[in-house]
Amino acid sequence: MEKLYTKDTQAIFWNNNTSAIQRMLDYDYTIKRKKPSVAAIVAPTSGSKFEKFFYGPDEIMIPTFKTTAAAKAAHPHADVLLNFASFRTAYDVTMEALNLGGFSSIMITAEGIPERLARGMNEFARNKNVTVIGPATVGAIAPGAFKIANIGGTIENIVQSKLHRTGSCGLVTRSGGLFNELSNIIAINADGIAEGVAIGGDRFVGSVFIDNLLRMEANPEVKYMILLGEVGGTEEYKVIDAIKAGKIKKPIIAWCIGTIAKHFSSGVQFGHAGASANAEAETAAAKNIAMAKAGMFVPESFNALPAKIAEVYSKLKADGIIGEIAEPDMNTCPSVRKSKEFICTISDDRGDEATYAGFPISSLATPDTGKGIGDVVSLLWFKKQYPKWATDFIETVIKTVADHGPAVSGAHNAKVTARAGKSVVESLVTGLLTIGPRFGGAIDGAAEYFKYADDNKLTPAEFLNHMKKVGVPIPGIGHRIKSLKNPDLRVEGLKKYANAHFPSTSLLDYALTVEQLTTSKKENLILNVDGTIGILMVDMWRALGYTEEEINEFISSGTLNAFFIVGRSIGFIGHVLDEKRLAMPMYRHPMDDILYDVQEAEKI
Repeated sequence: MEKLYTKDTQAIFWNNNTSAIQRMLDYDYTIKRKKPSVAAIVAPTSGSKFEKFFYGPDEIMIPTFKTTAAAKAAHPHADVLLNFASFRTAYDVTMEALNLGGFSSIMITAEGIPERLARGMNEFARNKNVTVIGPATVGAIAPGAFKIANIGGTIENIVQSKLHRTGSCGLVTRSGGLFNELSNIIAINADGIAEGVAIGGDRFVGSVFIDNLLRMEANPEVKYMILLGEVGGTEEYKVIDAIKAGKIKKPIIAWCIGTIAKHFSSGVQFGHAGASANAEAETAAAKNIAMAKAGMFVPESFNALPAKIAEVYSKLKADGIIGEIAEPDMNTCPSVRKSKEFICTISDDRGDEATYAGFPISSLATPDTGKGIGDVVSLLWFKKQYPKWATDFIETVIKTVADHGPAVSGAHNAKVTARAGKSVVESLVTGLLTIGPRFGGAIDGAAEYFKYADDNKLTPAEFLNHMKKVGVPIPGIGHRIKSLKNPDLRVEGLKKYANAHFPSTSLLDYALTVEQLTTSKKENLILNVDGTIGILMVDMWRALGYTEEEINEFISSGTLNAFFIVGRSIGFIGHVLDEKRLAMPMYRHPMDDILYDVQEAEKI
């Protein structure tokens, strides 16, 4: 692997660290990435489906998920996991991701993961060919392409340190704070970095110095490398061995911090867990001497490091190995940004022509487009392009439920309101307000309960017993007039269409077995039109590839009832216009149709 990240790299961010995510997105906008570097957020305790973030002057929505598995399934192309879990959780999160697969690198920001667990985790990742950055790290950066979380600091610091575009240096450090400092030093004394990694301060980290330097050796954009080690450990000696073996040929500028430790009479523990020498070879002074002997460019002190960088860079440039780097065009993030109050993901009226889910209205509206109401519903309700068999079914449903005569409660209310002199809108609304559990609600209920029975593999008898126990009449079963001998032609038409055009009708097939049992008790306990519509909607969504969870959400949110609302609105308006056309007077219900039972009020 020549490069750790590219401009197309996307990450899944574990834990909703909004400030770190916003810094990543500000960087994306500044370097003009085509798509945000954060594809999804895993937030196990969040009840939100997305989080809003600024992307330059505008806002974007990043989806949130309860689990890494769900986020990965929804965004399989996101191959970087940014693990911002606490030290108590970070190990489990990392191991889950490694077992899931599909991640090329994982960054772990937590410090203090038990060393026994860390060693096993790192070995497991290595066997999976996954680059682990950390634990106890601020991350890594591929300037001009991708940056992890807070590395590099603010946008102002990033631009000042030339981290907004590719330079010539490959930088590897343990310390995140010193990574930022060195980035600035390199920018002042050279042309910036091509790739940088802070491997982390814990004693046992995933990818060590040699792993990253070997990758940078293969990266043509890296012309020389800087290794900033520290007291403790022996990882620098692996780099020395690689140089001696000829595996690393590019110049390396190196320094191990912690040389002051030799002035203390006893062992010193520095800031990082791994920054403690347990043998002479682990001291900073010994490692600096060994690296110099191996041919690395080792300054006399850390203070002399900038001059050494300038020296090596100037030589490489004079030799023609490093050329001039053109400054790219950048965006500038506004200093003041205002969050939007409303969100719309289905239509856009800001251009020359309004769009439905990305499609101009003109491409859908006229007959020559071949598109119908079903296509518009699929775009505006589901943000999907449904196939013709599905859009035709939607239109069939709307036509089927459009009206059921003037006597039903919704039509009756609309007619009474129209006769009171109210407008079409007011009259329509009174009819619509009647739609609910008892009028039109059987579509939702049929889908819910029949799907429950099918999901749980209940036999028809078990299903009937279940409904009896919960005390709910089976929605979608029964008709006041229609029966086996007098079938409902609307139901027959829907079943005929489904059998001819649906890829499968598993729930309808199940419902018909239930109907055999209910009609054996009473002939009019047939599958009615509401039940048929609800059940076939589930079959349609299954055939279209929706998950069972997505279908359950459609049902619980009232999507099925929405088809009834749209269809019945046509009929209600027809009745309202009929009343207006006939100039009908104010309606008063006849008294002989009312049972009066008015007793004298009891005195308290």
